[in-house]
Amino acid sequence: MTDHSAVKAALRRQAIELPSWAFANSGTRFKVFGQPGVPRTPHEKIADAAQVHRYTGIAPSVALHIPWDTVEDYAELAAYARKQGVRIGTINANVFQDDDFKLGSVANPAPGIRAKALEHLLACVDVMDATGSADLKLWFADGTNYPGQDDIRARQDRLAEALEAVRDRLGPDQRILLEYKLFEPSFYTTDVPDWGTAYAHCLKLGDQAQVVVDTGHHAPGTNIEFIVAFLLREHKLGGFDFNSRFYADDDLMVGSADPFQLFRIMYEVVRGGGFEPQEGIAFMLDQCHNIEPKIPAQIRSVLNVQEATAKALLVDAEALSAAQRAGDVLGANGVLMDAYNTDVRPLLAELRAEDGLEADPMAAFARSGYMEAIAAERVGGRQAGWGA
Repeated sequence: MTDHSAVKAALRRQAIELPSWAFANSGTRFKVFGQPGVPRTPHEKIADAAQVHRYTGIAPSVALHIPWDTVEDYAELAAYARKQGVRIGTINANVFQDDDFKLGSVANPAPGIRAKALEHLLACVDVMDATGSADLKLWFADGTNYPGQDDIRARQDRLAEALEAVRDRLGPDQRILLEYKLFEPSFYTTDVPDWGTAYAHCLKLGDQAQVVVDTGHHAPGTNIEFIVAFLLREHKLGGFDFNSRFYADDDLMVGSADPFQLFRIMYEVVRGGGFEPQEGIAFMLDQCHNIEPKIPAQIRSVLNVQEATAKALLVDAEALSAAQRAGDVLGANGVLMDAYNTDVRPLLAELRAEDGLEADPMAAFARSGYMEAIAAERVGGRQAGWGA
């Protein structure tokens, strides 16, 4: 797609969901770092997320994490989000921070603990009903640390049983997004360690279950764009958790470590039709901003995805296909590199100007005074953070 007007039209359809927890305090296992003005409530998280959408125009929804974002009235929270110009998106279940889940949640060998975990998952579907959310994202920290600790096959049976129960509770327009992770916190086996395991479970669950690709959840050297292409081909790619990594699940700003990888992933999304609205792919961020300010980091991440998408849309598909058919290895690679090396910032600035947005969202937000205002206003109370 080399027609810039067509590229702009495609970009106007883009939507990137923000994680509520990205606006809270976070850090390493050694220290959680506090910042002035960090939200104390889910309402304040949503207000901060709305700032990202205000300046980028492509971040219209906010994912919640339960129980981190527990409120008495979820319908009221959804109404508040709409007043802020955004909406509630994916509901994320948390079955990894309770003491009972030390040996697992839905795959735990104890029936009572499995029942407790399932009760939480079903309660998250209730939250979906109240907020109008269509997606329930499930990530399980379940696994084992030592050989012989538990029966590996039995754990898969328990997991499948829980997933089927959740699917049966969903409404007709709701779905499970199943996330996988190579390791951590379990170091011998992880119950959903890779895309193949997640894909197998989603196949069994049917049309209301799809796989989430977290870009930080892979072994070094994994070709993530192959996974994306395969899942798109099978119509089993439900969404992304975008972040960046150097070593493991680092949760850094997307595109900060390897922007070329992000471009390659987005090219496969475009190539496979995943950028079309009818595919229903949820493009989400999943990041923890430990040392950088929260809102600007989210703005930068959204812009990084937008820039990678614009470059992917600029790939000359006809020239690439011709080179591939001719076996022209260097020519085919050159077509991709030409698109990647294009400076799309002027194109995106032009797009924003046409849509009534500031050409430079980062600079515009810095001038707004919002950071200084919330630092002065949000005094007292308990700042949100891991487990809060």
